[in-house]
Amino acid sequence: MEPAPGPQEKYHLITRNLQEVLGEDKLMAILKERELKIYWGTATTGKPHVAYFVPMSKIADFLKAGCEVTILFADLHAYLDNMKAPWELLELRTCYYENVIKAMLESIGVPLEKLKFVRGTDYQLSKEYTLDLYRLSSMVTQHDAKKAGAEVVKQVEHPLLSGLLYPGLQALDEEYLKVDAQFGGVDQRKIFTFAEKYLPSLGYAKRVHLMNPMVPGLTGSKMSSSEEDSKIDLLDRKEDVKKKLKKAFCEPGNVENNGVLSFIKHVLFLLKSEFVILREEKWGGNKTYTTYEALEKDFAEQVVHPGDLKNSVEVALNKLLDPIREKFNSPELKKLANAAYPNPSKAKPAEKGTKNSEPEDVIPSRLDIRVGKVISVEKHPDANSLYVEKIDVGEPEPRTVVSGLVQFIPKEQLQDRLVVLLCNLKPQKMRGVESQGMVLCASSVGEPRQVEPLDPPAGCCAGERVYVEGYESGEPDDELKPKKKVFEKLQADFRISEDCIAQWKQKNFLTKLGTVSCKSMKGGSIS
Repeated sequence: MEPAPGPQEKYHLITRNLQEVLGEDKLMAILKERELKIYWGTATTGKPHVAYFVPMSKIADFLKAGCEVTILFADLHAYLDNMKAPWELLELRTCYYENVIKAMLESIGVPLEKLKFVRGTDYQLSKEYTLDLYRLSSMVTQHDAKKAGAEVVKQVEHPLLSGLLYPGLQALDEEYLKVDAQFGGVDQRKIFTFAEKYLPSLGYAKRVHLMNPMVPGLTGSKMSSSEEDSKIDLLDRKEDVKKKLKKAFCEPGNVENNGVLSFIKHVLFLLKSEFVILREEKWGGNKTYTTYEALEKDFAEQVVHPGDLKNSVEVALNKLLDPIREKFNSPELKKLANAAYPNPSKAKPAEKGTKNSEPEDVIPSRLDIRVGKVISVEKHPDANSLYVEKIDVGEPEPRTVVSGLVQFIPKEQLQDRLVVLLCNLKPQKMRGVESQGMVLCASSVGEPRQVEPLDPPAGCCAGERVYVEGYESGEPDDELKPKKKVFEKLQADFRISEDCIAQWKQKNFLTKLGTVSCKSMKGGSIS
């Protein structure tokens, strides 16, 4: 039997791979006296994806360090966050989360009997908790509440009051779960410092806060439930995993914002002390790495090829996902998954008495719209009115796109700018050059016609998903069939608002960083 780890070893296990710890001295003081009590909470909103293995791997570390760990299914938070989980689906989604999180923990060998599982509504609707929430609301300014939730609560043009309550609930959870520490992503930092500021005002102790780095998704931005291309779902089929990894941003030698490398570092190396790059003998054969740093160095020096890296992660990831897929193959859990996350694109039955009624499945999530960066712009060799652009959309190679923008935008204004690109139109030749997408632009209503490319929010990365508010989930079509005219039907309701925001039926075009806009085309169309 292995001897129990000492305080220093426990501290190392608890804090390894974290980005930041608030309250290090307090953490060490507790470890010298007794076991740490810690909780991790997850709002039961979109489907959990493979990035959830990152906190799961740290929970395994906490248990190795002897911590008493509570997992909170924050169902009430999910409803308060701009109703990401509608009330009628709340119970179903919480049940789905409970089953899938437990399946993930089992797949990485975490003993469930050592964990405590709690739902927010088990205690957050009590008289005592409600009174504390009122007490807290009498102390917190609107500014502080909004600032605290800025990185976590969905930001919209006209925010609901519920979003301002969210940080207060998360602060009170620390007291009502009777823990010493809270664990979360670094995007929670403002809520953590909010809790440190306000809990003492209620007479409660300040807690320790442990923060994981944000793991890049497959497109190079944060892995998100609302960005289909940035994530691999826990129940994705093996062929879907292959397809998504194939499209993942993994530039040769580039270790920045590399979601594939990050997954190896924050999940695979925490679960096992080695990682094997699988490759053919003619390329050197398999190679085993016992430290992440050695693998990153070889990738940076292009000793390891992106294709071999992706293939090796695919094999390791499917080993983690197989037990979860098997568990959710039961009729009961299949039914739960479908009920908790109904498919919005499923056709509604035709009304009686109508012929050839069109299924109501023409929705914005079918469009694969991404942020692109223009790498080069040249005049079309055979058409004076056309540009030929190379545009980076987070794929291994930039796309070639032909645009009729010569008379509207000088070449210099397109070079190196971020644009919004429709990526799943069927490629077509334009005067001999195949175009693999469409740059979306705002157009004036009157004459003379004016055109401006749509602007993604500042700070976006090439490849980030652009979606319409309320249609964050749902896989885009692989390729839009020209005969079905899906884009044309949706485009009929594309407009620029009076605030110069791109919209579909008065719902904003968004990325995770905010709204898509244009400079001056108020009331214009989008094409």
